Amino acid sequence: MPALVKTDYIARVTWLGMVADREAALASGAVPRITAGFDGPRGEDHGGLTRPSCSRVLNQYPKRGTEIRNVRQFSILSAEELARIAATMGLDSLDPAFLGATLVLEGIPDFTHLPPSSRLQGPDGVTLTVDMENLPCTLPARVIEDALPGYGKTFKPAAEGRRGVTAWVEKEGEIALGDQMRLFIPAQRPWDPI
Repeated sequence: MPALVKTDYIARVTWLGMVADREAALASGAVPRITAGFDGPRGEDHGGLTRPSCSRVLNQYPKRGTEIRNVRQFSILSAEELARIAATMGLDSLDPAFLGATLVLEGIPDFTHLPPSSRLQGPDGVTLTVDMENLPCTLPARVIEDALPGYGKTFKPAAEGRRGVTAWVEKEGEIALGDQMRLFIPAQRPWDPI
């Protein structure tokens, strides 16, 4: 019995980006195509099979910089949620590059709350595994403030529950603008500890 359920949700790739050097800048640059290897998007600074631990995993790894598996190879946003973030901030639109996005998809409702371990599969079989919600932080706020003075501080509250997800490469392949990606979700009930 398959552990993942093929859904009727098919998303369209509306934007792709790469962060060349995150020490220099968080903002990503738009690209027409990404080659996704097991170590992440080729040429992307968030790639790699492992990464140093950060504030998001302090409960597990109190010592920052501990080498851990890199499940944050991709930062994926929803076009619909990005539009809602912009509207809440009082903007007509918000450039996904400001958020250091790798991929923007259109067509999956409540995208930020996809179950962990969901899969997004492209036309050539390239498959990304959703790790978890990408919580809003102050790093994009700084980029936004530099580009749009006065708006940086509005990002974090506007992005709450809408910041998208992080993901890692399960099957290598290519992702191009306009591609369609099908959603697969785990075949299990939600966790209920009571």
